[in-house]
Amino acid sequence: MEVGTALFLGFIVLQRLGELALARLNTARLLARGAHEVGREHYPVMVLMHAAWLFCLVVFGHDRSLSYGWLCIFVVLQALRVWILASLGARWTTRIIVIEEPLIERGPFRYVAHPNYMLVVAEIIAAPMVLGLSWVAALFTLLNAAMLTWRIGVENRALAPLRKGAG
Repeated sequence: MEVGTALFLGFIVLQRLGELALARLNTARLLARGAHEVGREHYPVMVLMHAAWLFCLVVFGHDRSLSYGWLCIFVVLQALRVWILASLGARWTTRIIVIEEPLIERGPFRYVAHPNYMLVVAEIIAAPMVLGLSWVAALFTLLNAAMLTWRIGVENRALAPLRKGAG
């Protein structure tokens, strides 16, 4: 395995594990403040899909060279990830947690309703392409599209009462 490939794969795995820990912490804190979870039934399916994506990256990409053009795109996406996480702060989680507080309207949320999902769509394409795994990008783009159709519908219904002008 090339050093660059090992560093890239290690970064993605450690990032995702760190995010799961942060999400668990934020979820517990939000629930302690009176929030509630919706869409719990789809969460294990989503986790399985993302774990399978990571598995494919590691198993099929460990012996690949990096595409530096795609790596640059991936790095830009990480800057967007930091912006999204900073904008949501303690409200960021991997679950749909609803708290009776105004929705976040700063950062990228000023411009689009679901910037984190847009980021994940781009990452599901870009990360495999860094390793030349176009079939992984294509397969998981389709699976993620199905997952996000389900999840965004659930989330939009849950958050509708909190949107401006909801009555």
